[in-house]
Amino acid sequence: MNSRIKICGLYRPCDIDFVNASRPDYIGFVFAKSKRQVTKEQAKLFKEKLDPGILAVGVFVNEEPEAIAQLVKDGIIDMVQLHGQETEEYMEKLRKLLKDSGKKCPFIQAFSVKTEEDVAKACKSSADYILLDHGAGGTGHSFDWSVIGQIDRPFFLAGGLGPDNLKKAMRVGAFALDVSSGVETDGCKDPEKIERCVAMRRGNSIDENAACAAE
Repeated sequence: MNSRIKICGLYRPCDIDFVNASRPDYIGFVFAKSKRQVTKEQAKLFKEKLDPGILAVGVFVNEEPEAIAQLVKDGIIDMVQLHGQETEEYMEKLRKLLKDSGKKCPFIQAFSVKTEEDVAKACKSSADYILLDHGAGGTGHSFDWSVIGQIDRPFFLAGGLGPDNLKKAMRVGAFALDVSSGVETDGCKDPEKIERCVAMRRGNSIDENAACAAE
């Protein structure tokens, strides 16, 4: 079974048009400080325009749990991705806030991976999913996937993914592949690169040489 795909870092109205046309499984709104950062107001407008079959993930770095819970309560995000130094106690507090508001929302917790020990540490997280990334994320570089080994829980794979290496990444066994800068041209989301990645996820025929040449 092919890995699911997430197109992260949407920050322009046209980005929503691009993903609505290609229909990845997930998209990501970055609320943390970043060149792709969006405000709550922007994300609300984008979510209203987003195809309802695509799940919106909110990406946060050490954000106040109350602010995240409000975004979930308002229907702006469907999943939470934690990319900072959030602890188990932090996640428990966030779960309680969501439960008290009558909302249930899956968590993804991101980890920087260099060694097998980093992977083992990530696997202990109580989050619904873990995300294995290079560095602090957003670097555009991959880590050594061989350190992942066999994982008995669903995980997202991130870091330097794009049309040129997505098929190879699928063989790692990730539940989902998280793509951001790899589907950009000059810092902006490229609809053709997004479509190529989503087509690969669906198992459609892709001319990989042409894809590499376009990078």
